Amino acid sequence: MLTFKFSLASVFVFSLSFRIIIISEAAGPTYVYHSCPNTTTFTTNTTYHSNLNLLLSSLNSNTTRKNGFYNTTAGQNPNTVYGLFLCRGDLSTQVCQDCVTFATRDIVQRCPVEKVAFIWYDECLLRYSNRSIFSIIEQNPMRALYNTQNITQQDRFNKLVAETMKDATAKAASAISGAKKFGTEVANFTSFQTLYSLVQCTPDLSEADCNRCLRQAIAYLPACCSGKQGAQVLTPSCSTRYELYPFYNLKEVAAPPPSHLFLSPPPPPLIGPKDKSHNPSAIIIAIVAPIAVSVLLFVLGCCFLSRRARKKQNFTIEEENDGDEIMTIESLQYDFATIEAATSMFTEDNKLGAGGFGDVYKGTLPNGQEIAVKRLSRSSGQGIEEFKNEVILVAKLQHRNLVRLLGFCLEGEEKILIYEFVPNKSLDCFLYDLEKQAQLDWTQRYKIIKGIARGTLYLHEDSRFKIIHRDLKANNILLDKNMNPKISDFGLARIFGVDQTHANTNRIVGTYGYMSPEYAMHGQFSTKSDVYSFGVLILEIVTGKKNGSFSGDLMSYVWKKWKDGMALDVLDPTLRGSCSRNEVTRCIHIGLLCVQQDPAERPTMATIVLMLSSRSVTQPLPKQPGFFFDGRREQNTVTKEVQLDQPTSVSTPLPVDEASITEVYPR
Repeated sequence: MLTFKFSLASVFVFSLSFRIIIISEAAGPTYVYHSCPNTTTFTTNTTYHSNLNLLLSSLNSNTTRKNGFYNTTAGQNPNTVYGLFLCRGDLSTQVCQDCVTFATRDIVQRCPVEKVAFIWYDECLLRYSNRSIFSIIEQNPMRALYNTQNITQQDRFNKLVAETMKDATAKAASAISGAKKFGTEVANFTSFQTLYSLVQCTPDLSEADCNRCLRQAIAYLPACCSGKQGAQVLTPSCSTRYELYPFYNLKEVAAPPPSHLFLSPPPPPLIGPKDKSHNPSAIIIAIVAPIAVSVLLFVLGCCFLSRRARKKQNFTIEEENDGDEIMTIESLQYDFATIEAATSMFTEDNKLGAGGFGDVYKGTLPNGQEIAVKRLSRSSGQGIEEFKNEVILVAKLQHRNLVRLLGFCLEGEEKILIYEFVPNKSLDCFLYDLEKQAQLDWTQRYKIIKGIARGTLYLHEDSRFKIIHRDLKANNILLDKNMNPKISDFGLARIFGVDQTHANTNRIVGTYGYMSPEYAMHGQFSTKSDVYSFGVLILEIVTGKKNGSFSGDLMSYVWKKWKDGMALDVLDPTLRGSCSRNEVTRCIHIGLLCVQQDPAERPTMATIVLMLSSRSVTQPLPKQPGFFFDGRREQNTVTKEVQLDQPTSVSTPLPVDEASITEVYPR
């Protein structure tokens, strides 16, 4: 009788745990990431909006397809909407249907007025656009996520990941047209650890395109996630993932489970008399068996929930991390009500200034901490990618000459960054103001030059990734209470791979006058692009004049004086008689080296820091600057250089930021 009560209790506990699992699953698919660049938006209750609703309805009603993929359009040009969904290859039709149904509602909440939107869950991808997206490789945005726990024997593990990913890619790419382009691999890493790998492309890609998309995604894994116990790379056209646990349905993909997960086979049935009512063994088995099964299922359910919770906690959008501290983007998020209260509802009295992407306000948090709040204007050209880019970059960059990000706010259409408050505003407020110029004596200016150099060197060489700022200028150099410089505004920054030296873009962004010739004309940028901008900054700090305030340009003016042996004539008049002639000459020399036409002849930031801190370093003679104008050709050259929208024909694999790194906005 006692045994019977225990059996009922076990069944009740199992039933409860089973309901918990069902409730957990019913809560919706596991959200991973979304992106909705706001560079192209629509107005509600318009034709495009109606077509989008028709598209989402069509996607939702076509989720029973066997290959878990469907693409379609709605409406006519110029209001056509293109969309598709892709479910993970191992999932049932019902799970696919649930995920897509949820996604069609979720995506319009996260991207309410954007014409281009992407959303990823563990179970499916859904995307739409105002241009054709079918049978085309698209790898932007690219997002990497990883498990925060490291693996031992990292080199051997990374090699095994590469091998299994290669084999899975071959399976996925070679699938016949219209079938699932999906592949998995299982491999033993140790006697207790098994590696599970999965890759998938949208079925509308050709074999060659699927293969190329996956190889580029896999090639990014070592840069973002080397030695991690699990990681995945997401793109609109393909995705890759590996784990040390079976995160996909092994039975559906006909993959044998790892040996260490095999359960012992059940014992052979006991043969007894046909009259089981008089067989005590049969009675015992009839009672004990349900108990054993219930306990086993309960334990497995608990393990499943525990692993699922741990997986959600361990994954985070990839961020730059120079130390051992784990910081998620969510930990930096503020609610809009707090920011409104801190800035007294963004009153004009608290307004510190306005930038190209919005206004900046002073605020005070409830704990008394002063902050600078950058509120992105809705008409700004900066999009979701730039906003997230700045958050991810600045949150993990720690250097005395870089502005410190305290947090951000993304709520409705509000996109806000919260920085440490820097009381002396930006360098241009002093440098170009006739009344404030005198407050910057030579000692202060020389300290500012060296601080900017050290901060830029950190970006180029001392952080985990090589970071190109792309918009170094006086407006983006903030000054703290001791007049120490802090580089700000990382919305245009690009992250390079460890071995990458340069890249191309067909989107020229930045400030004319600070852009290097190769970037302004051809979209080619590198660390030497920042060096060029730094050279312009040095010459502005020495002369006290803004580039462009001459009939030609600042570099031409300084170069002519240098060639004529009258370099000190360019010095800001407020500094004459109160500065070190040697330091001024050294700075002019360095500035001219930085703005040379050939990027290869410009010094690195490491060399510049050494030149600024040591008098014994031999400096080469500078050559004629890029953008040097001589009278008659001046206007034509300026007009040519201003053509910033010309596309480039060269392309390179996308790094995380524009495959972006990740995922924030202001300016």
